Amino acid sequence: MFDIIGKRFRFFLISGIVIMIGSISLLTFGLKSGIEFSSGSMLTVDFKQEVAQDQLKQELADLGYGNVIIQRTGAGDYLIRTPELSADAKAQLEAVLAARFGDLTEPEFSSVSPMIATETARTATIAVAVAAIGILLYVTWAFRRMPKPFHYGTCAIIALAHDALVALGIFSILGGILNWQINLMFITGILAVIGYSVNNTVVIFDRIRENLRMDISVDFETIVNNSLVETLGRSVNTSLTTLIVVLALLLFVGATIQNFVAVLMIGIIAGTFSSICIAPALLVVWDKREWGRFVRWLPLPTARTPK
Repeated sequence: MFDIIGKRFRFFLISGIVIMIGSISLLTFGLKSGIEFSSGSMLTVDFKQEVAQDQLKQELADLGYGNVIIQRTGAGDYLIRTPELSADAKAQLEAVLAARFGDLTEPEFSSVSPMIATETARTATIAVAVAAIGILLYVTWAFRRMPKPFHYGTCAIIALAHDALVALGIFSILGGILNWQINLMFITGILAVIGYSVNNTVVIFDRIRENLRMDISVDFETIVNNSLVETLGRSVNTSLTTLIVVLALLLFVGATIQNFVAVLMIGIIAGTFSSICIAPALLVVWDKREWGRFVRWLPLPTARTPK
């Protein structure tokens, strides 16, 4: 039988390294906010002839748009992120680009004011916070007849925070390398990942509950490990089939839902790992009062064991 729980501190170390790399990237690159969160305009242009991205960037810089973000889509269009453009400024910009590079079309244009961007960012933050609190309360209530039901809800939330940190760290790296931005599709993906990940976690917790009822005399660590092994095939198979569908979306739909699909892929992988290797393991650490041993695995040489 697989001894997954016995290797729990190795899994904690793996997660710690991934989150640390992501945190370094967040401190170095930060997150590039889309126009929904920081205001501005997003213009999609399709040139009739081939235009190099460097040429387009230089032309925009000559026009006074030195801080624009340019992305090439799978269809060959360019997504140009600028400060908020008025109708006249947009028309003038397109006219200059057409004169420089030839005929172009504008498949899409959107603009967000600073006031709307601030409100959107606030609403998105509230949505994520409400989802997390709701999950904590629901899981605690669902396992209310178990010993220490609050442990189950808290461990589920820690696993969700793990998934969110991994997604944010990887998106920070993608933003620094590929100029990817976080937008409403990213937030939608995060909320979808939260629901998907907690579903896997609750399935495992439910099996733990069933096994505890069958034989309460068995060591808790053994029961948790047995429950993990029994649900391992279901968790992995569900994640693999979901990844296939998400990959198909990425290949055939393209840039319009790029952020949503990317965060789903990252979240499904991180969520599968956390639901199998993190959340149940934290239950055991909490039950065995191993927080001192847990802290010693963290890169905090001056940390003290919590009481």
